[in-house]
Amino acid sequence: GFLTRRNLISILISLDLLLNAVALNMAAINRYLHPEHFQGHFFAIFIIAVAAAEVAVAIAIIVDLYRLIRSVDVEEVDKLKY
Repeated sequence: GFLTRRNLISILISLDLLLNAVALNMAAINRYLHPEHFQGHFFAIFIIAVAAAEVAVAIAIIVDLYRLIRSVDVEEVDKLKY
């Protein structure tokens, strides 16, 4: 969904889902391979924190773009380059 969407909000949701899948895999693989260590869990918490910061910044940018061009379509945002 991340590469095929045209709406910036859908792209943001897809990217967040992707990052959450990475965090879940880190915790699950760590639990399976090394149940006595918690490195995978710490990486998962770090990934969740980075994803939350990324979502906050991305929403601020999307709101600003919507105020500027009244659209959240990727094709419309692409026209801002010129």
